[in-house]
Amino acid sequence: MVGFFQKNTLYFLKALSVFLGTIIGVGIFSLPFVASKAGFFITVFYFIIITIVTIILHFIYGKICAETETIHRLPGYVEKYLGKKYKKIAIFTTGFVLTGGLLSYLIVGGEFLKFLFGSYFGEDVLIYVLIFFAVGAYLIFKGIKSISKIGLAFFAVFLIILFLFFLKAVPHINFANFQTMDLKFLVLPYGVILFSLWGFAIVPELKEMMINNYPDRNLDMKTKKKNLRKVQAYGIFLASVIYLFFIFIIFGVCGINTSKEALSGFNQILGNGVIKLGFLFGIITCFTSFIALGLTLKKTLCYDFKISKNISWFIACFFPLFLYLLGLKEFITIIGITGAVAIGIEYIIIIFLYKAFLRQKFSQKINPLFYILSLFFILGVVLEIFYFIK
Repeated sequence: MVGFFQKNTLYFLKALSVFLGTIIGVGIFSLPFVASKAGFFITVFYFIIITIVTIILHFIYGKICAETETIHRLPGYVEKYLGKKYKKIAIFTTGFVLTGGLLSYLIVGGEFLKFLFGSYFGEDVLIYVLIFFAVGAYLIFKGIKSISKIGLAFFAVFLIILFLFFLKAVPHINFANFQTMDLKFLVLPYGVILFSLWGFAIVPELKEMMINNYPDRNLDMKTKKKNLRKVQAYGIFLASVIYLFFIFIIFGVCGINTSKEALSGFNQILGNGVIKLGFLFGIITCFTSFIALGLTLKKTLCYDFKISKNISWFIACFFPLFLYLLGLKEFITIIGITGAVAIGIEYIIIIFLYKAFLRQKFSQKINPLFYILSLFFILGVVLEIFYFIK
C-alpha cells in the first residue's frame, strides 16, 4: 500500500470505520460513571486485560469465519461445528446481548432527546423514548442501513467532537479526581467494559468485506486474512484508547459528580455550546446503533428461528420497549449484566466453538490456555451476578 489515498488503504479504513462504528456505541456513555465509582486506575487495569482478551477472541472467531465457506451468524457457526443443542444456547446469548443493547439505546436515546429539546415535547422522558422508538422501529421495518455508507465520515465527526470536548475541558480537569478509588465497586467495570468492546456481530460482514468482496483481485488470500486480523486488532485497540480518552475528559472534569450517561453532568459544569453538539451526536450514535442491532436481531429471529419477517421485526423492536415499560430503566445495571453474563457466556461458547473447529477442519487441538480463559469468564459471570444481587 503506497500512499494514504490509495484504493486499498481507503477500503481498509472504510472497513475499520464500520467495525469501530459497531463497537463504539451506548457503552461509551456509561464508562465515566463506572470510573467515578471504582476509580480511574482500576478501570484502566480492566481495559488493558479485557482489550487483550477481546482481540484474541476476535482473532479466533475471525479465523472460524474466514475458513468456513458459508456465511453464518454465531448461532449458525455453533450449529455447524458444535451441533443443534449448543445452537440454542448461542441463540439465547445473542438474543440477550442484542435485546440488552436495544433496551440501553432506548433509555439513553430518550434521555439525550430530552436534554437536547428540553420540555418542547413535555417533561416526561417516556415521550422522548417513544419518539426515538417509533422512528427507529420504522427504519428497522424498512431495512435501512445507511450508516454503513458514511461510516468513515461519521467516525471523523465523532473524533472532532471528542477533540472539542477536550479543548473545552482542559482548564477544568482536576487531577485529584484520578486518585480516588472504592473497592466496593471493584467488579462494576468488568461487565460494562466487556459490553463496550463487544463487536462480534459484525465479524461475518467484515469477512465479506475483507475476503469475499475485496476490490483488489490481485491480493492473495493470506494477505486478505491478515488484513481482516488487522481491522479487528486496530479496531478494538482504537476503541479502547477512545474510551479511555473520553473517561479522562468527563471524569477529570466531573469527578464524583459524573452522571450515569456522562453528558448531562458534563453539561452542568461547563454549560451549553459544544455540549449540545455532543448530545446531538449521542442521539445519532444511539439511533444508528439501535437500527443496526434491531436489524441483526430481526435477521437472527428470521434465519435461525424461521419466524416471518414481520413477526421478527415486532419481537426485535417491541420486546425491548416492553421491558422499558415494565420498569427496566437502570442503564448501568442493564449493560453490566448484559456484558458480564450474556457476553461472558458467548465468549465461552466461542472458545469451545474454536476447539471443535480446529478438530474438524485441521485435526488440531486447542491451546490449553483457552480453558483458563474460559474460567476467567465463568468467574466474571459469577462475580457480576453476586455484585448486582448484593
